[in-house]
Amino acid sequence: MSVQIARLPDGRRLHLNHGPIDLIVEAFGAPDEIGAAYRQAVAGFSDVLPTLVRELKVLRAALQDACPRVTGPVARRMVRACWPYRDSFITPMAAVAGSVADHMLQLMLAGRTLDRAYVNDGGDIAFHVAPGHKLTCGLVADLAAPAVDGTLALTADMPVRGLATSGRATKGSGGRSFSFGIADTVTVLAADGATADAAATVIANAVDLPGHVAVVRGPASEIDPDSDLGARPVTLEVGELSDSDVDIALAAGVARAETLGRAGLIHGAVLVLRQRFATVGTALPRLAAA
Repeated sequence: MSVQIARLPDGRRLHLNHGPIDLIVEAFGAPDEIGAAYRQAVAGFSDVLPTLVRELKVLRAALQDACPRVTGPVARRMVRACWPYRDSFITPMAAVAGSVADHMLQLMLAGRTLDRAYVNDGGDIAFHVAPGHKLTCGLVADLAAPAVDGTLALTADMPVRGLATSGRATKGSGGRSFSFGIADTVTVLAADGATADAAATVIANAVDLPGHVAVVRGPASEIDPDSDLGARPVTLEVGELSDSDVDIALAAGVARAETLGRAGLIHGAVLVLRQRFATVGTALPRLAAA
């Protein structure tokens, strides 16, 4: 797997790819600062995947009582983000995309003065916003049929520098991860991308209807033999749901999100099931229809 680096046709965004890591990077500010930030990102990118692979066995193992010892900068972010959820099944891989985004953003920002910047790792985003500036982020309500269903305005005075989306990845949909729950999407705002990534996974798992006849589950390993979830049953299909079913499932996810909010782990969340939205968090920016 070779590292691929290219400017996208718009000339503004940078595309970085190395195996499963696929990033879109964009910076705003003075041209020389943007150029320097991009060079810093490129210089550090080639080492990200090899460093992760060296510790992959530990990162794919479920967190338990003893905190695993990892040395790579991305691996440390992954463990730290997932550690609060060790009482139930979780592996540090739940935060890999957000952790990579955080790491790459840190490389870009070192010594630089930028108005705005973001690193988008498959929808898990780390971003920088300087005072007086803002970023507008599109909200996707259905991962199986991606479209911008709303927007979130992110400003410098918000305690948020990371955004992540998780949800049900149906067989053949192209999703990179699986869910124990039935949420179409859960989008989380947090202090950084890794924290948002782990929390989005946990909240999406909580949006559920255990034992419901319309929910079809199967072992993750039968769909993806390399999944860190092993033979644990993940959601494959969701059939007909009543309005009451949707309310119950969303309420379970909202309860989990509110618990994380009280613990200071997230600043806001948007939960979507069958085109019905639920929001959590006073720090959540105004959601505008697309």
